[in-house]
Amino acid sequence: MKRFTAETADPDVIVNELLNGGGAVGISGLFTPEEIAEARAIVMEHSEEAAEKVTHFQGAAEEDGKLSLQRRVWNLLAKGDVFCRMAAHPVLMKILRKFLGTEFIMGSIAANRILPGGPGQEPHVDYPYWDFHSPETHPVGLNGSFPMNAQVSVLLDPFTQESGATGYVPGSQKELRYPTPEDKFYENCAQMTGEPGDVALFYGVTWHCAMPNKADHDRSAILIQYLPKWVKPMEDMPAALPQEFLDRASPDIRQLLGLNYPYPEVLDTARAGNTEGRT
Repeated sequence: MKRFTAETADPDVIVNELLNGGGAVGISGLFTPEEIAEARAIVMEHSEEAAEKVTHFQGAAEEDGKLSLQRRVWNLLAKGDVFCRMAAHPVLMKILRKFLGTEFIMGSIAANRILPGGPGQEPHVDYPYWDFHSPETHPVGLNGSFPMNAQVSVLLDPFTQESGATGYVPGSQKELRYPTPEDKFYENCAQMTGEPGDVALFYGVTWHCAMPNKADHDRSAILIQYLPKWVKPMEDMPAALPQEFLDRASPDIRQLLGLNYPYPEVLDTARAGNTEGRT
């Protein structure tokens, strides 16, 4: 995985790596130790209980009775301003505007906490491609030549081979399909290792998964999903946020929440007049 710093994170270079290279990059120096500690404390507070939350690609863990070893925390924007700073970091915004278009949105922001002994995930691709194991439900000819997803993982704990750093197959984003057992994912994967505060940025059609946590510490991260403005987001974040939050949201956060893009709209009651076109 090619690695960059806040100063060397050139959007053109990174976009080319996401599309035509390995499909994932690492970026360091975006967040302070204090921000990471604050985010981690909030995640721990909201995930101490083992109450089950909706999760994904954990079918084997559910069958084995180990689902409680992976804990999700959803609706993070309502749980601390630090998550707004993470979601709209200027370096990330600059890269993502180049990758997904200047008016891209955020489809989800959540925490994923895998406790020691937690099993890994099923190798997969991410939303909106995540059910591509049923390709007939998607349009004919759909491919990965243009992106409809970018994923950011902000590491809260050390991501090592032992703790289950995200596994991925470099170059697998070049052909959009769901990985199969014949692809021998675990024999061909690399891992997105890093230290707390590092960011892993990857194209979500790259085959990937959380690996089993065999360490003696948690393996937690903030997971942020970004989409083009016209892709239906995974989380209905505005509905989960108080009106006070929406009223004081920064321009970047309003963009990420999709508040600048009016569709779908009840056009029978919309403001009269021409609303679209070059002029």
